[in-house]
Amino acid sequence: MTEDSLLLPGLSPVESLDVHARFDGGALSSDGGVLLLRELERNLKVADTLAACLHDRRDPSRTVHDYASMIRSRILAIDCGYEDCDDLDELRCDPAFKMACERLPQTGHALASQPTLSRLENTPSWRELARMGLALIDLFCTSYRTIPGHIVLDIDDTSDRTHGGQQLSLFNTHAGGYCFQPIHIYDAASQKPVCFVLRPGKRPSGQEAAQVLRHVIRRIRQNWPRVTITVRGDGHYGTPEVMELLEQTGCTYILALPGNKTLKQISHPWCDDVATRRAVTKKNKVRRFFQTRYGAKSWSKERKVIARVEATEQGSDVRYIVTNLTGRGKHLYEKIYCARGKMENLIKEHKLYTKSDRTSCHRWQANQFRLFLHTGAYWLLLLLRGAAQKRSRWRTATFETIRRTFLKIAVRVEQLKTRITIALPTACPHQNMFVLLLTRIKAQSP
Repeated sequence: MTEDSLLLPGLSPVESLDVHARFDGGALSSDGGVLLLRELERNLKVADTLAACLHDRRDPSRTVHDYASMIRSRILAIDCGYEDCDDLDELRCDPAFKMACERLPQTGHALASQPTLSRLENTPSWRELARMGLALIDLFCTSYRTIPGHIVLDIDDTSDRTHGGQQLSLFNTHAGGYCFQPIHIYDAASQKPVCFVLRPGKRPSGQEAAQVLRHVIRRIRQNWPRVTITVRGDGHYGTPEVMELLEQTGCTYILALPGNKTLKQISHPWCDDVATRRAVTKKNKVRRFFQTRYGAKSWSKERKVIARVEATEQGSDVRYIVTNLTGRGKHLYEKIYCARGKMENLIKEHKLYTKSDRTSCHRWQANQFRLFLHTGAYWLLLLLRGAAQKRSRWRTATFETIRRTFLKIAVRVEQLKTRITIALPTACPHQNMFVLLLTRIKAQSP
């Protein structure tokens, strides 16, 4: 190492011995766990899937970085906590990231820089983005080794604050400022991502929600013609357009239903009954469930509505759901509908731990592409967590815990003539688990 390497001044002595520190450690990386993600990405091929939807119009003789490697570097950087393109200016020579992107750690080309990646983000057209969205649905289907007989799709939207004159940005009082309001769809059983659509910062209409679900259901049925699909959603999606679409496509649904004057009149005797039972039994809370047939003026027919009526010291509270599922109201509400609350954690992990709200580009196409990149990062973290043993505490850990434990590991990389050696810290606290994860990942590879 040269003598002009930076000196780290001001370190206090240890037992009367001076401490001298320089940035001259050589080919080191602070993200050695990215090599685990490399194996997962090689199996999943999410970067290749997204890149295949892009038409490369560049001159091949002057091209150094292909689209797949650039997408791969962005996804892996997001997983390791580097969600901005600017971070790649520092990471482009990192030996572990170069290896994860199929390049030699010392003699291989450096990864793409921020200007190149920014041009990539502004490359996709809306048609190419549509193909990417459908390709991610195909990726969800092919991720199953055996075709399931039944899946439950959870749909919801979330606020994504914007700052500046960005396309599709609208003022939203609930969000407290200008924002996007993208739609998220997940598979409830596996927590796998299905579809993500960037949209203006307002509540989706019934027609818009039905259009998104139509494309998702049609694409899933192309892969799995006989699968039974149940859709769960909150009151945003309890609209006649959504219900009619799901009935026409042979899907079941269980959706929240906003209250109105007619429903309040219907449920008034139920509220009195529950309040009387609480007063007689002197319990702190009494909950009961009632079913009825109800048809709003905008509906084409009557449908089954379930009311959850709860009486407490503060009064009565009523919640409604509409469904075409059969069964007792209590079971449908508490076991089927309320289970969609887990989706809030999935949105949190997608939005908070992969920073999918970092949609700061001006053009909506670039921000939609970023949403797909962060979805790819979500896929890899989900698979890494899923590689742990079923009863292991890592199966319920947050993405941030997985990142700090298994990705942020210092390594020394040395490229020799016949092999590449990687030295991990001897004091790594989870060595056995790290080895087990890699073993299980390789066992699951095709």
